[in-house]
Amino acid sequence: MSNLILIVLMVIGGVAVAVQPSINARLAEKTGFLQAATVSFAVGTLILLLVSLASGQGSFRRIPEADWWQLTGGLFGAFFVTMTIVGVPRIGTTAVLALTIVSQLIAGLVLDHYGVFGMRGIAMDFKRMFGVALLLAGVFLICRR
Repeated sequence: MSNLILIVLMVIGGVAVAVQPSINARLAEKTGFLQAATVSFAVGTLILLLVSLASGQGSFRRIPEADWWQLTGGLFGAFFVTMTIVGVPRIGTTAVLALTIVSQLIAGLVLDHYGVFGMRGIAMDFKRMFGVALLLAGVFLICRR
């Protein structure tokens, strides 16, 4: 896959992440927030299962070889989706996304710095911290009423 295709797909993914909380929040008005999160994950799981099986790549057979913590991604995803469903109607999509993005970047700085989960370490330098500080300022402006 070329970098250009990857960039385009990441932009589409970013738009999807922005749209998903509002769609889920509207569903929650009819079903409840936990039920909306469940439906969101059920639909996503079904689609991913079909695509995984159709791709012919990888194998579910090796799941027992994974460390316990490698199976927690879905737990974090469920928490995130549920919190966006709760947050969007109360503070708005922009505030939810701004808080999410800056939180991800702060966590990313720490994860990169310490090379957590066996990833390559990338030092937390002034330039990276300043960039996150600017984003924090933006979050303050977005969330301030």
